[in-house]
This record gives sequence, C-alpha cells and structure tokens, in this order.
Amino acid sequence: MSLIRGADLVASPWKNGGGVTREVAAFPEGAALDSFVWRVSVADVAQAGPFSRFAGIDRTLVLLSGAGMLLDEAGGATHTLREPLDIARFEGEMAIDARLIDGATRDFNLMVRRGAATGDVAIWRDPTHTQLDADVVLLFCAQGELHVATDNAANTTTLVTMDTLRIDHARALSCEVTGKGALLAISIRYLDTSQA
Repeated sequence: MSLIRGADLVASPWKNGGGVTREVAAFPEGAALDSFVWRVSVADVAQAGPFSRFAGIDRTLVLLSGAGMLLDEAGGATHTLREPLDIARFEGEMAIDARLIDGATRDFNLMVRRGAATGDVAIWRDPTHTQLDADVVLLFCAQGELHVATDNAANTTTLVTMDTLRIDHARALSCEVTGKGALLAISIRYLDTSQA
C-alpha cells in the first residue's frame, strides 16, 4: 500500500504536445508511453485539438473540473462530458478531437493495454464499505477530503483532492471510505498472471 500525494505529481507535455499531463502511477514503473501495461494520469486541457493516439490501449476519461468538453470520434460519435465526474470510454487508436465547452478542463485518465490487463473505474460519492478484489486498486480523491480504512480499520489514510492510495494485491480486502467528497476507484486485473 502506498500513498501518492497530488502535490508531488510532476507536469510533462502530452505525447502530441497539445497539453500537460501528470502521471499518477504506471506499470511497469517508469515505462515509456509505448510500453506501459497501464497508466493513470491527470491532464490539463487548455485548448481544443486532437487527442494523442495510443494503438492497442483502452481509455477511460473522467472530467474532474471545468465546464466540460465534447470528444468527437472520426466515425461520427461524440462523448459529452459536461459535469464533473462524467465518464467517457473509448479505444486509444481512435481519432478524437476535443472541443472545450467554456474554457480549460482537468481530466483523469486511465489507459490499459488491451490483451495485457483490464481496468474499471467506479465513482464513490457517499460513505462506502466494500470488498476490494483486483491485482491493483487505485483510490483517487477527485473532490473533498476522504478517509480510507482497510483491513477492518487497521490502516486509515486521509486523502485530499488529487491524492491517490495505491493498493497492490487487493484481494479480499475490506475497505471503508468516510468523509465528504468523491473518489474514483480504479480496479486493474492482469490477464497475464505472471504480472500479478
């Protein structure tokens, strides 16, 4: 179990140079953009334009703040994110142009290499008690201040906005979340069991 503070995240340019991203975590650690199995990041989008393309990657994007954006796929479909915590899911190789509704946005991104792992994002807005069951669970504080207790309150961690609690080998682990805010719960499962 490890705590990743939002204040410690380092900004770097997007793959296509059109914005700024802050990597939260990736596997393998330090993997380049063409070799990760999964990657979690937060992006600041200041202007409209094309998204970077990632062949073989399944993407999940969650609006964190701002007035929102429209993601136009080359095939004609549009993903609309107008409210914080709206979610879009799409294939990384898809040509997508982003249109900002009214100014800059901040977005959460999960990218998972197809065939190597699967990743799910759930939004927890209320106090939650659940059993975690994944190879890796990332609990990202999207809003507010939340207290995460695992193992029947043996370990309690306080998260503020942009903080992440990473839990490896989160199998049959009790988890209770209290406080006011919203949490993104990311569950990653490896398809190649040698990575688990």
